[in-house]
Amino acid sequence: MDINKPSKKPSTIFLVFSWAFVVGWACFIFFMSSNTDTGLDKDLGMLSAVFQNLKEIQLQVFGPDVDLVSSIGHFCEYLVLGMLLANAFHYHVPLGRACLVALACASAYGVTDEFHQLFVPGRMCDPMDWLVDTVGAGLGSGLAYLVIKVRRCTFRKEETA
Repeated sequence: MDINKPSKKPSTIFLVFSWAFVVGWACFIFFMSSNTDTGLDKDLGMLSAVFQNLKEIQLQVFGPDVDLVSSIGHFCEYLVLGMLLANAFHYHVPLGRACLVALACASAYGVTDEFHQLFVPGRMCDPMDWLVDTVGAGLGSGLAYLVIKVRRCTFRKEETA
């Protein structure tokens, strides 16, 4: 079994769930991009509480002129998107290509995300956010590569034992 080839054909249900997670996460990113800092401060329940706590820690550690929370949020959102895309694509194309396609798709989605923010009051299009998105997606895609490769090697060893 070549670990770079697509996996054995998965069940239709598994494929649907893999892509549903991608779509769901992309919708979550769109939802988060539709909110301003003030919306995140009070209107989103637990997300607002986490956001407020992180902003307070950031203020105490770095002062009022630094905004790491936004960059960390972008990075984490796209790390997950990169992983989900790589997982979904690896059933259709070889693993290495799946991870590169996942990175390209996540980066392209980051461009559309930044464009979308032009139309959200209080938000702006920031090329650095797109760069952070792309780096996060790259790491997520790379992590998915490692996890899938290890899982395949483990499964192959179990088959031969």
